[in-house]
Amino acid sequence: MTMSDTRHCCDESVIFTGCSMTNTAATPAGGRRRQVIVGGKRVKTIDVHAHCVVKEALDLLGEKLEDQRGPGLGEVGSRRIAEMDEQGIDMEALSINPLWYHAERDLAAEVVRIQNEKLAEWCGEHPDRFVAYASVALQFPELAAQQLEHAVKKLGLRGAAVGTSIPGKEFSDPYLHPFWKKAEELGVLIFIHPRSTPELNGRFKGNGWLANTIGNPLDTTIALSHLIFDGTLDRFPGLKICSAHGGGYLPSYAPRSDNALRVAPEMDTGVKLKKKPTEYLRDMYYDT
Repeated sequence: MTMSDTRHCCDESVIFTGCSMTNTAATPAGGRRRQVIVGGKRVKTIDVHAHCVVKEALDLLGEKLEDQRGPGLGEVGSRRIAEMDEQGIDMEALSINPLWYHAERDLAAEVVRIQNEKLAEWCGEHPDRFVAYASVALQFPELAAQQLEHAVKKLGLRGAAVGTSIPGKEFSDPYLHPFWKKAEELGVLIFIHPRSTPELNGRFKGNGWLANTIGNPLDTTIALSHLIFDGTLDRFPGLKICSAHGGGYLPSYAPRSDNALRVAPEMDTGVKLKKKPTEYLRDMYYDT
């Protein structure tokens, strides 16, 4: 992925944002696209982790645009493409981090509709450079399943971008099974992005922007661990999941997951996994 700074498109309806707080302005070298060569061959590079926001949707949620962006806002879409050229990125898969998981059903549905239609419109204008993940109202799983199907079949979006949990529930909660079932049925990618771990906000205070620095990868680690240990991935083995930031801490500390079941089998709450926890990691994708 590229930790790109904040940018927006020409009509200012879709604003590009980043996970980074820094502004890394780039100037195209002679207007030519940088090429990535592997083994002597030109390869196509796709940035699967490219955030944006839609102002109209933010307004409905009562969110301020300036709170969603860092330095560098004001560049038009042509600059975004120019910077992709400079960085050697052929395509970006756009996603919107969820701010609507606390919204009531009608408001969440309208926010999702606006965002998905705007994303589809933008990608339709630049089909060789952009694709997008749909937004879904995950706090209403049946609605989210319908939104995903509409976005994929009618709008041409490529999957969904979701936060790591909804208020009061983990990803593995049976409440969310209708959404996972639909995602498996459609065979599309689900891009999981952390929402930090608000329960630890008190300990994150101080220097280092710890809510982001360690809170985000921790949040992803928790979400993926629940999907594995609670049997969700056994129930829906066809799920295609890609998690942000390298899957958090889980892949780098993976053997501990196997060891936990070896030394403390009594901690298993009755879910009999079909394989070792580390084996599920091989069935997922990671933004590295």
